[in-house]
Amino acid sequence: MSDEKHAGARCGSLPPTRCTHPQNDVGATSVAFHQDAATQVWRGNADLRAVELAANASQCHGAPPAGDGLKDPLHQTSLITRPTDTQMNVNIPYADMLLPAQGPENPFSDRGRFAHQNALAGHVEEQSMTEHAFRAQHLTHAILGYSMNPSVDEAAPRFLGDLAKAAAGGFATLDMTRARRGEKKELKRKRGGKGDLDVAEGEGSYAGPWATWDGDEPNSGFLDGFTGGDDDEEEEPEEVAPKAGAGKKSAHKPKRTGAHGEETSIFHGKSMTDYQGRTYMHPPVAEAPGLLSESGGQECFIPKVCTHTWTGHTQAVAVIRLFPGTGHLMLSGSMDTKIKLWDVYTHQNCLRTFHGHVKAVKDLCFNNDGTQFLSCAYDRQMKLWDTETGACLKRFSNGKIPYCIKFHPGQQHVFLAGMSDKKIIQYDMNTGEITQEYDQHLGPVNTITFVDENRRFITTSDDKTIRVWDYDIPVVIKYIAEPYMHSMPAVTLHPSGKYFAAQSMDNQILIYSTDNFRQNRKKRFANHQVAGYACQVGFSPDGKWISSGDGSGNVVFWDWKTGNIKSRLKAHSQVVISHVWLPHETSKVITASWDGLIKLWVRHRRPWFATMC
Repeated sequence: MSDEKHAGARCGSLPPTRCTHPQNDVGATSVAFHQDAATQVWRGNADLRAVELAANASQCHGAPPAGDGLKDPLHQTSLITRPTDTQMNVNIPYADMLLPAQGPENPFSDRGRFAHQNALAGHVEEQSMTEHAFRAQHLTHAILGYSMNPSVDEAAPRFLGDLAKAAAGGFATLDMTRARRGEKKELKRKRGGKGDLDVAEGEGSYAGPWATWDGDEPNSGFLDGFTGGDDDEEEEPEEVAPKAGAGKKSAHKPKRTGAHGEETSIFHGKSMTDYQGRTYMHPPVAEAPGLLSESGGQECFIPKVCTHTWTGHTQAVAVIRLFPGTGHLMLSGSMDTKIKLWDVYTHQNCLRTFHGHVKAVKDLCFNNDGTQFLSCAYDRQMKLWDTETGACLKRFSNGKIPYCIKFHPGQQHVFLAGMSDKKIIQYDMNTGEITQEYDQHLGPVNTITFVDENRRFITTSDDKTIRVWDYDIPVVIKYIAEPYMHSMPAVTLHPSGKYFAAQSMDNQILIYSTDNFRQNRKKRFANHQVAGYACQVGFSPDGKWISSGDGSGNVVFWDWKTGNIKSRLKAHSQVVISHVWLPHETSKVITASWDGLIKLWVRHRRPWFATMC
């Protein structure tokens, strides 16, 4: 005991953190003190007083005992600091972090807002609901200001948001609310007129969806709060007077059925009949004896020479069609809204011009005997014409733009039209009514092609798909769509009827079978530029050659068997949008272009052709 007291008297006056040994560092002494004490307690054979004496003795003598604590790198790096250090890393015990905060609490802190939250943004619960229910509640809250509370907590409110408005509306969602009939009429009455497309400025000018409401003040054109000074005032221009009759035209203009002009036709010949009393509908057998022979019986060759040019259209030619069977007459539709009938063999002149459309002509189609033809244009009108007299027999419209039109080959009183509203409509010309609608396409319909003895038909659309239908049944029996497919705005049947060629917008022509509607991957015709142009595909009457126009004014000819390009003919200065092979004359092709010209091409120049290109 005396030794212990002596040690305590000798060392008790020294503070435990002030070691005077010159070779001792303060941090090292502290480590030695705690580590040595911990080691002795762990061994458990010394009492607390002995541990304290040993610790004091270690502090005073400055020679730390050799223990495991000094060798531990964690203690050396975590507690030993340099005089220049401003930060010391210490591992705080988890129990200390859970202790309550000491001292008064800041009354302005937002600590209490997390009391009922399980996430930073609020209280989150996981619920299961359909996509339709979620969208309905989301739109209801965004537009009406309230929505149903999806929480399963019974104490939670049933609705969130503006409860007064929800109660006034009967807690109905947005899809359940309907405006009263009186409100709809009042809104229509207050809405200003859309105006006329032909009037640019002044009274009756076109406003469309930007039409104002009655009582609305017009915008001054300045930002809110801005007042222009005297220097900013400018002399107002004189008002432009609207065209005469603009108001009357706007008042009587149909809303959705499209505009139609007065149907007239002009005969350009000297006489309607020849010396035998025959009209131009009679095929000129004397000038072309082969017109009555079977088509495709002779071998065809690639044409090279232009022998005649038909001029008369003032704008781009969009489509040409030959008289069925003989091909001695040719119809052409142009963007100048005119349809012209041309003589191909005798005098090669314009026989008749049909007026009636007020916008560009899109497609033409003869019936089986050629006595009548259908036309459709961007004015939303489809019209039936008499080929011989030029009279407009009937007109049809459903308010949409027709992109293609086709007679049913077996029922000549029925025709189909592909529309801009993604539908194919079927008309009965006897009654003038729509008898069927085919509405599974997702884009405007571009082509209609009858196959399988006219029991089925194929349609292509801007939705990049090919669909096959049974006639008069609005159900798709074959759906062709691949990720690599592009839109196919032009389709032509092979003379054999076993294949059809589709002009793809990725600069290639794809071949499909008409029996199982599968693509023939062995036949692919490419290396021509047609992207963005609905250039018509053509076949020679014997099926040996396949041809197509392109965007540079060329006509490209491929070998049907090998797929190789045999000729590239520079035919026009602009896009060759349509071309046809003469059915009974070998090696003759007629081309139509956006340059407004129609040309006849043959293999060799004949001396008896008087007109030249």
